[in-house]
Amino acid sequence: FLCPAHTPDGGPCGLLSHLSLKGSVLAYEAKAEREDAPPLEDLLLSLGVTRAGAGAPGGRTVSSHSLLPVCIDGRIIGGASSVDCKRIAVCLRELKVETKPRVPATMEVAFIPPGNKGSPFPGLYLFTLSARMVRPVLQRATGKTEYIGPLEQGFMDIACLDEDIREGVTTHQELDPTNMLSLIANLTPFSDQNQSPRNMYQCQMGKQTMGTPAHSLHYRNDNKLYRLLTPQAPLVQTTIHSEYKMDEYPNGTNAVIAVMSYTGFDMEDAMILNKGSYDRGFAHATIYKTVDINLDDVAQKEGYREAVFTNKNRHGEIEKLEPDGFPSAGMKVTEGDPLYAVGDAAGGGDPYVAKHKDKEDAFVQNVRMLGGDTPSDKLKASLTLRLPRNPVIGDKFSSRHGQKGVLSILWPQSDMPFTESGITPDILFNPHGFPSRMTIGMLVEMMAAKSGSCHGFYQNGTPFAFHESGDQVSIDYFGEQLQAAGYNYYGSEPLYSGVSGCIMHADLYIGVVYYQRLRHMVSDKYQVRATGPTNQLTRQPIKGRKKGGGIRLGEMERDSLLSHGAAFLMHDRLLNCSDRHIAYACCRCGDLLNPSTERSTLQTAGQSAAEAMNKPRLRLLCRNPACREASQTETGNDDAVEPLIMPYVYRYLVNELAAMNVGMKLDIR
Repeated sequence: FLCPAHTPDGGPCGLLSHLSLKGSVLAYEAKAEREDAPPLEDLLLSLGVTRAGAGAPGGRTVSSHSLLPVCIDGRIIGGASSVDCKRIAVCLRELKVETKPRVPATMEVAFIPPGNKGSPFPGLYLFTLSARMVRPVLQRATGKTEYIGPLEQGFMDIACLDEDIREGVTTHQELDPTNMLSLIANLTPFSDQNQSPRNMYQCQMGKQTMGTPAHSLHYRNDNKLYRLLTPQAPLVQTTIHSEYKMDEYPNGTNAVIAVMSYTGFDMEDAMILNKGSYDRGFAHATIYKTVDINLDDVAQKEGYREAVFTNKNRHGEIEKLEPDGFPSAGMKVTEGDPLYAVGDAAGGGDPYVAKHKDKEDAFVQNVRMLGGDTPSDKLKASLTLRLPRNPVIGDKFSSRHGQKGVLSILWPQSDMPFTESGITPDILFNPHGFPSRMTIGMLVEMMAAKSGSCHGFYQNGTPFAFHESGDQVSIDYFGEQLQAAGYNYYGSEPLYSGVSGCIMHADLYIGVVYYQRLRHMVSDKYQVRATGPTNQLTRQPIKGRKKGGGIRLGEMERDSLLSHGAAFLMHDRLLNCSDRHIAYACCRCGDLLNPSTERSTLQTAGQSAAEAMNKPRLRLLCRNPACREASQTETGNDDAVEPLIMPYVYRYLVNELAAMNVGMKLDIR
């Protein structure tokens, strides 16, 4: 009923589950298809159930202690012996799979036999209400499909494969072993040969791919859409892939992969991409962003009586805007360029001009006016921008086996290794990604897609199609096809160095893998700050990528720097780059709040009136009466008042404590 692989990793793992492929939740009460079908209670009584509880007149008859309860949707209808309950359950199952069944086809028939320690209370429990999960299985006696529920499943003998059948005991069989997986889990080829967590990762990443979200992109009005510009159909597909027409919405590209460690740019799950493949359009993509404009909102914000789209201001026409107040379709907009302008038809003044705020350049895809035929009806507009997003260093990629990695470098094709037939791989994959992850399905996919590309057909990568006890294992099946095409049985080939032209000492595993480009791009995530906006209260940098904020160096990072002895680095991070402040403190009284400044009459002498007002020459003093008496000068600086470098939040703390009548004294030496 619930997919074992399609669940998030981390906190909600196992708590957030997804429905299996053929499982369904009933949204309505199950009813019999035949109009002349007798009521379920009458049918049970005719099959040998003794009236009791709600099934008896007045609901007062008590069943014998030797009989098991028979319930419909939680109501006790009567009782029957254990043998009768088993017979009734078998009879009801036969009635469920009739051509026009006399009982609801999705009714759950749960017979719980007595004598099982720790099992639910024995009895025959029937369920017909909504909000139940059901799934189809094969009823072996009739060869028809029967829908079963979760309670009865635990007390039935259901075989998965043909070799699991025990004659005389097994009553049902799975229609397909892959029915237990969800739709997304079913799209992973050879998932039965992968380590389970990798299939879980793929179920999450399959939903993050840049693919083909829709065919009617010109008419779509989504806030954000990710589109892959050069998609392909995978060479290795599962039966569900074609059954659900996933080829009409492809979300990846077939890439030639060579498994080798090369140049060191492929460490820690990074991958090297062939620049020639990039130039040919590998994984090129685009983002569509839509901006919705409501004239009423702008009018309310700006105080306009009659808001209209316009490109006129007091100085003439606004540059880069058409007469309708919008840029033309296909125009490139950069940061600060106008996107639209709204003016007041009833009064003068400059219009409100909305500007492109992103640092990234965009192109106007289309402009839509939403409303009626007359200008007064046009209250809304929609502006769609297109952002080109070709792969750059740091963008995330993944195969269909949970093997995720980032692009580390675009390597020139002339320096990439090549095969005897002149094929240069699109991606160099580090071999250290296989041993601990145990994604054998990806290795088999490389063989399968390679042989499929040689012979010109799609390969079947449905899970459980190849079984260890079957006629042939997957490696032999695809290995023979490779051998027939003139390649090595196991997919290895000698490669030549692109730099020296010499043959490499070891044969390398090379094949074709369907690669997905994920929507986690470095352009959306990079955060840089030297100086920028600060919090007015604490004078520390604000947070937030959009606002030009910084990244917090917290307590655990501080501990890490301390453990490395990087004291100067920590001083730089926590003081100089944060809220470095020069405060004046009195060495006599140790007060941080009493030191102040006032205009020095001696130093101001000779200044003009304007200079004395705008640039007065100040002297430092401590306002503490005892310190003023101890000070030897009335016109110059107090020698006991010294500048101190400190974090501004410390000064803020001193002020906060002073507000609560707590004075802090500094011991300055």
